[in-house]
Amino acid sequence: MASWSWTYLAKWTNFNLMTVTIHEAKTQLSKLIAAVEAGEEVIIARRDKPVVRLVKEEAYRPKLSDGFGVGRGLISEDAVEYLTSRPEVDEQIGRDFAASADEEKE
Repeated sequence: MASWSWTYLAKWTNFNLMTVTIHEAKTQLSKLIAAVEAGEEVIIARRDKPVVRLVKEEAYRPKLSDGFGVGRGLISEDAVEYLTSRPEVDEQIGRDFAASADEEKE
């Protein structure tokens, strides 16, 4: 990263931490994002006071669940097994859902 022409403007405070001004951040945003993607942490400062920290965002992965009522005694384990192990049931539910959506349009 030392080859970047703007690094003389940046203040390096440690190995993976870079501090830049707001103006530098606005003019070099794409390069700062690339640095963050490569593992750098970027601090944006206003008048030498840290204001914002750019860090790599981890992909959001929603917690998957078996659905409403599963594990609460509202749906038997046999019913859950039947519904989750049979692709033809999924297909039928999809067809029923599409048909009900078509009926609502009419």
